Amino acid sequence: MTDVAKDLTAGTLGGASQLIVGHPFDTIKVKLQSQPVPPPGQRPKYSGAIDAVKQTVAAEGPRGLYKGMGAPLATVAALNAVLFTVRGQMEALLRSEPRAPLTVNQQVVAGAGAGVAVAVLATPTELIKCRLQAQGAAVTGPGAAVTAAIKYSGPMDVAKQVLRSEGGIKGLFKGLIPTMGREVPGNAAMFGVYEALKQYFAGGTDTSGLDRGSLIVAGGLAGGAFWVSVYPTDVIKSAIQIDDYRNPKYSGSIDAFKKIVKAEGVGEQAQEQKKNKDSNRHPFNTFCRLLMADQ
Repeated sequence: MTDVAKDLTAGTLGGASQLIVGHPFDTIKVKLQSQPVPPPGQRPKYSGAIDAVKQTVAAEGPRGLYKGMGAPLATVAALNAVLFTVRGQMEALLRSEPRAPLTVNQQVVAGAGAGVAVAVLATPTELIKCRLQAQGAAVTGPGAAVTAAIKYSGPMDVAKQVLRSEGGIKGLFKGLIPTMGREVPGNAAMFGVYEALKQYFAGGTDTSGLDRGSLIVAGGLAGGAFWVSVYPTDVIKSAIQIDDYRNPKYSGSIDAFKKIVKAEGVGEQAQEQKKNKDSNRHPFNTFCRLLMADQ
């Protein structure tokens, strides 16, 4: 129980730190993912990540970059508890003998298993976060007044409105399939790459002697591997979770994929991938989570 308490405490503090550091990046990511396709001959609302930052700060102030942080901050302890508990159980099942190090393939399986559990808990949090991030104030022109387009006053208001008018509890789990499609392969890739890099740096399977710098590099690259493998799925997840319940644009994940590719092509999403990093997998957070998994 002492080890569990240490892992949970470290995970909670590390998760809170990464949210404070990385949430503005996530806000810009969601704004770019959720902006509508402009009519022919017109420019999109945001021309890129820097433009999104400028418009957000101009219209809402620096606090606008932290919109929607309350929901993930409130659940960071639970998410880390689920992640480490499920991953620990998966490791115990996969080990040939107690304390035996896991192979890279076993780490992939353990990460995928943890991803299933995390996706279930993360879906309502992601929905609330994305709804708050996608709404905002729009500047109509240079020197013009700011026109508010605010539907939700905060995380609890999002939850209340969804429960009341979008099918109850089921509404909070809108986007579960693409969230699972992100978390399962993403965590599999992240933990697999992390273990492979650790073994490479250590020159063998015993990685206990690696210094903090090597772990930081391995964690940062592992976080990159997460997003290289799943970013298109995250685009679909965001689009579905902010879709209008009464007048939906997408009938499901496949329909969202087809319509996004038809309207914007594949390259547009690839460009966003290079510009944005999800705060949940910010290199600092990746290092914290993966380092704790080693303890």
